Amino acid sequence: METMNTLNVTALEPRLKHPKIFEMYDGLNPGQAFVIENDHDPKPLYYQFLAERGQTFSWDYLENGPEIWKVKIAKKEAQANEETIGEIVTKDYRKAQVFKRFGIDFCCGGKKTVSEVCEKKGIDALEVQGALALLTGETSTTENDYLRWDIGFLTDFIINTHHQYVKENTPFIMELANKVAKVHGGQHPETLRIAQIFCQVGADLMLHMSKEERILFPFIKELVAVQHQGGSVPTSAFGKVSNPIQMMESEHEQAGEALQTIREITNNFTLPPDACNSYTILYKKLDEYENDLHRHVHLENNVLFPKAIAVEKALQVAAG
Repeated sequence: METMNTLNVTALEPRLKHPKIFEMYDGLNPGQAFVIENDHDPKPLYYQFLAERGQTFSWDYLENGPEIWKVKIAKKEAQANEETIGEIVTKDYRKAQVFKRFGIDFCCGGKKTVSEVCEKKGIDALEVQGALALLTGETSTTENDYLRWDIGFLTDFIINTHHQYVKENTPFIMELANKVAKVHGGQHPETLRIAQIFCQVGADLMLHMSKEERILFPFIKELVAVQHQGGSVPTSAFGKVSNPIQMMESEHEQAGEALQTIREITNNFTLPPDACNSYTILYKKLDEYENDLHRHVHLENNVLFPKAIAVEKALQVAAG
């Protein structure tokens, strides 16, 4: 049986908890793991790991409350041969529908491999691979053009298409969700939770997009300008471009998980018999909103961000 160190987080002073956990993680070799034990769900720590260490770790609940939470945190071993889900979808966006059918996240979870996700979710990996293989060799679509787009054009496309969609639709869906919760909350208490979750997601996404438009995307465009026109590698208060990118990916995952929760508590947006027009429109808009977010996050996590990191590395190598 595997033996791992266990850290009882409750025994530490609050200011020492997270530094100690990160110290233990950084001391691991690839493939090694340890367990943290806490008196509440340490989910905020998960997002901190994602923001500060990227997709280098795995996070598995061994106990999930209500009094004790135990989480196994492992340092991933390098996957040398298997493509990630994000790489698969980037090459052929049609395969996103296959992943969606199996309930596999192709945007926020795009840095994981098919076998890794299937093992964790208890899905038959051969069945998924078979479904993906059916599309191989068929005529592809213009979705592949994203890989060939100039980075500056891609950032503008994301802002004008997906950011604009969020800005236009978030206030309307918030208003609709609150209206449905007020009218139907007594008979359908899940509508109260839907309104609460979506209002938080909407507010978080608006702030998230503002940070991208004011800070990250302009810096990425600076990198591209230097690549095309020459000059010094731009500097910033956040250091390497991978630092804010990891934070953006963490926030993407939080939004994706929140919308997935809404999908689950609505049973894939199944309307009750007494649903009114507002109720019906709300579910249709929530489904549409989540689908747009999937494409939005895919373009950033799996196309734009890797391109930006590659440009910065190339400029640094050229500068010596």
